[in-house]
Amino acid sequence: MASKVYIFLADGFEEMEALVPFDVLKRAGFEVETVSITNNLNVIATHDLRVSCDTTIDKIDIESAELLILPGGMPGASNLASSNTLAEMLKKHNEKGKWLAAICAAPYVLGELGILQGKKATCFPGYEKHLIGAEHLNQSVVVSQNVITGNGAGAAVTFAFSIVEQLRSKRVADFLAEKMMF
Repeated sequence: MASKVYIFLADGFEEMEALVPFDVLKRAGFEVETVSITNNLNVIATHDLRVSCDTTIDKIDIESAELLILPGGMPGASNLASSNTLAEMLKKHNEKGKWLAAICAAPYVLGELGILQGKKATCFPGYEKHLIGAEHLNQSVVVSQNVITGNGAGAAVTFAFSIVEQLRSKRVADFLAEKMMF
C-alpha cells in the first residue's frame, strides 16, 4: 500500500512548491492528496493558477499520513498559519515524530508553532526570525530530525527528492532523478 502524503493548499500558495513535490512523490509511488484548508475545494495560487483540491481539511485523517507538506508563497503561507485546524494537525503529527515538510515562507508556520525548537531549518530570506528555537542554515534544503525545509521555489525539485530520500532511500531518489533527467 502506498504511503499517504497530504499537501495543504491555501489561496496564494506558490505553484512550484506544491506541484513539483506532488509530481515527484507520485512518481515515487506515494499516495498524494491536495488538501484545501477551507471547506472550498477551489484554491487560487500566487500566479492565478486555479486548482481544485482532492479534499478539504475537515475530511482528512492525518493518522493515515506519513508526511504533511506546506508549500510557501504569499499570502499562502500566512493563510496556512491562520488555520487553527491545520496548526493542531501539525502539532499532533510532530508529537508522534512523523514527517513534516515546508518550503519558502512556510517553515515560519512550523517555527511559530514551536515545532522547529532544537532543530535546524532553512526558509525564504526574511523569515528567519520566525524559525523559533531553530538553527537557521543558509542552504536550499535542510533535513533535521522529522522535518524537511526548503528555501524557495528554486529548491522545489531538490526539496522533493530530499523527501523521497528520507522517506524511502537515496537509491530510490537517485533512480527517480535519473529517470526525470535531473
